[in-house]
Amino acid sequence: MHKLPTLNRLDGLTDDELREAYRPPKESWLRVNFVSSADGAATLDGVSGGLSGQEDKRVFKLLRAGCDVLLAGMGTVSAENYGPLLLSSERRQWRLAQGKPEYPVMAVASASAGLSPTASLITDAPRTPIVVCAADAPASRLSALREVCDVIAVGRGAIDYQSAIAHLRERGLRHVLSEGGPRVFGDLVAAGLVDELDVTYSPLLVGAGPDRIAAGTPAKATNSMRLAHALEANGNLICRYLSQ
Repeated sequence: MHKLPTLNRLDGLTDDELREAYRPPKESWLRVNFVSSADGAATLDGVSGGLSGQEDKRVFKLLRAGCDVLLAGMGTVSAENYGPLLLSSERRQWRLAQGKPEYPVMAVASASAGLSPTASLITDAPRTPIVVCAADAPASRLSALREVCDVIAVGRGAIDYQSAIAHLRERGLRHVLSEGGPRVFGDLVAAGLVDELDVTYSPLLVGAGPDRIAAGTPAKATNSMRLAHALEANGNLICRYLSQ
């Protein structure tokens, strides 16, 4: 794996150098990507978009293009108005050259299977999406979703993420990218599944109110991470942390 010096300027790196810098060290890998204000807010006016600039989006799009499956919680999908998971022609060609399918798969985590079967995220998707939910989600919702997408129903009352990630990998979706939200991230940390955290610290002070980037199930122990690299871009600090 290509190693950058600990601190670099983002604008001094080509896309190929960035891809090498973010290459997963193992085939089975779960990375989480977030943006945060300098004082720890996960959102601004209810969404993360106000914290994210052009610099952060460059890394955001590169990480999306490299994954096998993009996992996002229902709250994030709704708040951020997710559509179908599409990529530029250049990124699709890059994936094909790496022996990957043209597009990653979109997976939505909703314990209650609350995603509408008519959402454009499903109906306009280039690959069949996945809904990850609890096994005791309402039967009518599960039945309707199974008509239009793949369903992974594991756990009771909540998603069993250990089983869910195992099911994704059984489908050949070994490189998992999660874009949150905070509840999904917290549950993945509690389950001990996070191999990598990529977080951009935006040069903004938001003040009290918004959540942190992790919420939900408390972890039984801290997870030690090491800083692989940090990129500076127009005041943004873009950090990559790897599990120890």
